Amino acid sequence: MTQAERHKYILDKLHEEGFVSVTDLSQALNVTVVTVRRDLGILEEKGLLYRSHGSATLTAPYVADRSVSEKKLVAVAEKIKIAELAAGLVESKDSIIIGSGTTVVNFAQALPRNKKLTVLTAAMNVTAALMDAVEIEIVQIGGVVRRSSGSVVGHFAEDMIRQFACAKLFLSADGLGFEHGLTTSHMMEANLNRIMMRHAQKTYLLIDSSKFGKKSFGKICDLDAIDVLITDPGIPDVYKEKLEELGVEVKIAY
Repeated sequence: MTQAERHKYILDKLHEEGFVSVTDLSQALNVTVVTVRRDLGILEEKGLLYRSHGSATLTAPYVADRSVSEKKLVAVAEKIKIAELAAGLVESKDSIIIGSGTTVVNFAQALPRNKKLTVLTAAMNVTAALMDAVEIEIVQIGGVVRRSSGSVVGHFAEDMIRQFACAKLFLSADGLGFEHGLTTSHMMEANLNRIMMRHAQKTYLLIDSSKFGKKSFGKICDLDAIDVLITDPGIPDVYKEKLEELGVEVKIAY
């Protein structure tokens, strides 16, 4: 196979799956890892892909902190469908933790108002979304306010979470990738999410397909720590297959 043919294969694979690994390409193309890295370097210089350690993506994988007002304009229809599917998994008398982010605000809005629930959350916009739900008891976590996410973080928030044990955690994130796992743009929020996971029996990740292959500053967890992932049909096949291999239940919101 010529260099041009290899480059076409790599780009076709990227457009199909959104992600390629050096090891997989080496096996598929029957060339050395060194050759694959050289090919990826050439394609990156042409602006056709972005390289990271052992892999490549079509778009820049790094995600900076963005405001809620900006995030809520992204993948609007997908987030609503994800939220509605997730809301259907909540049972009467459940005690649940809700993380922060625009997708989980949609989830809070989609929760049935006729079910008795206890909701623990650090996100003030989640609390605001539930104020009309008289059957839902809300426990608002206190702490240092993050204006960009509309939530609180810090030692007060962490200590308060440790006082509870809940059935389910519903959270979102800024990025999900094979190399760095689940990530968010703020390290204190990442730490709070890890504590939430330890105090819930089951973790549900609500994430739209634009987040796959992306990574941000603070790592929340490895992918096998997620119990159920709820996303839209745009999830790349390679991610769905790998997540299921890791024991993660993947639900698609159509």
